Amino acid sequence: MSAAMATRAPPPRGASLGVPPNQTLYVKNLPDSLKKPDLRRNLYMLFSTFGPILDIIALKTMKMRGQAHIVFRDVQCAAQAMRALNGFEFFGKEMKVQYARSKSQTVAKLDGTFKIPAAAAVQTTELQQSIFNSLPAGRTEVPISQAGTKRRRDDEEDDEDVPMEDDEGSAMEESEGED
Repeated sequence: MSAAMATRAPPPRGASLGVPPNQTLYVKNLPDSLKKPDLRRNLYMLFSTFGPILDIIALKTMKMRGQAHIVFRDVQCAAQAMRALNGFEFFGKEMKVQYARSKSQTVAKLDGTFKIPAAAAVQTTELQQSIFNSLPAGRTEVPISQAGTKRRRDDEEDDEDVPMEDDEGSAMEESEGED
């Protein structure tokens, strides 16, 4: 065994899962009893000792309960935090920490690779098409020759010299408001 092999640090525990090192850590087995702001604050206090944190995503939905994503500024800090905190007891539960499978949206926005997700394709049913493609009841289609034509103004010159009416003599009425 060479000296270089003996001094090399063991691979991070998350690396064995086939997920490449990433700035974002996926943390699971978190306590459900903490409220979301408290969970985020405690995760920040724990993980920020390893480097600058850009974002903490901790949702309380049924699908994401007990899980969080911690986004570090660089991969080295994330790797160090993962090595130190995997298996750490956090509020009575042993945390499982590994690299996230994909790049965080926060990191993608910072490095310019963020793409706005496309809206899901909307499929219309035959009923919707029949409703929106038909005319309302009692209406007939206007021929194109009549649609969109303007009428000429009859008395264009007569309206130019008409004086405005003044309301100087009449006082404004006070409304009985709620005082």
